[in-house]
Amino acid sequence: MIKTEHLSKRYASLVAVDDVSFEVSPGEVLGFLGPNGAGKTTTMRMLAGFVAPTAGRASICGHDIERDPIAAKSVLGYLPEGAPAYGEMTVRGFLEFIADLRHLTNNRRARLDYVISRLQLESVLQQSVETLSKGFRRRVGLAQALMHDPPVMILDEPTDGLDPNQKHEVRTLINEMSRDKIIVISTHILEEVDAVCNRVIIIARGRIVADDTPQGLAGKSRYHNAVSMRLEHPEELAATRAALAALPAVAEVEVSEREARLTALPRAGAAVLSAVSELAARQGLALKELHLESGRLDEVFRTITA
Repeated sequence: MIKTEHLSKRYASLVAVDDVSFEVSPGEVLGFLGPNGAGKTTTMRMLAGFVAPTAGRASICGHDIERDPIAAKSVLGYLPEGAPAYGEMTVRGFLEFIADLRHLTNNRRARLDYVISRLQLESVLQQSVETLSKGFRRRVGLAQALMHDPPVMILDEPTDGLDPNQKHEVRTLINEMSRDKIIVISTHILEEVDAVCNRVIIIARGRIVADDTPQGLAGKSRYHNAVSMRLEHPEELAATRAALAALPAVAEVEVSEREARLTALPRAGAAVLSAVSELAARQGLALKELHLESGRLDEVFRTITA
């Protein structure tokens, strides 16, 4: 388990993290979100033992980060922001170095082979780290975090710099690891939250402002249970908007002329899908698309962190 109690970090008059408390249990993939400067990276650095808190405490699998740092770090895999590494080393040399630091003996070769294969590093093993692309550096960073098969992983922007195929591979890996690990991910990519996280904490101005499932957060969106449609004939936008706005359950209608899209937002507690579907059938609208929205995390994020 990861546990933080009243964790705070101050730099002179700047309060970077302010009285943060939460727990993360095995099987949870926690998405740690917040705008730039909110305190995400500082919190993760304190959890990883790289920054000492001003107040409060944190523990990893029962090991206090400050009182028992070696034991805490031995059960932790950490991918820092920017995935720093020794640039002059080759990829193989760096991974061998990490294996030495982690005191891998009996399963050393198996773990090296696994992380090299799983992160698809075979083609760059003899290159120096400083010559790698941003994407490959990120993959090397993930490899070192995975090397000792830790029960807890803290990953700061794990897919930053990766192409779409590589992002898919990393997200698949995270989903596989989540069966028996605790994983905390800092990310700016909200689609990543939907793809891998089963819990979300949002931090703003150093304090936790939301702690919920992705579905729970989406349910707080004004777009929760909204109905979106795209018309085959854009010239019908104005008339269709007026008809939708006249429905008793509809609070507001948004229009995107570029996409020929209308979105009917429901009044509090109302359901609009059946009414919108009946209207479309009654007016004989030719639709390219009609779907019920679960909510929009980006809109909830903006509202909570404003």
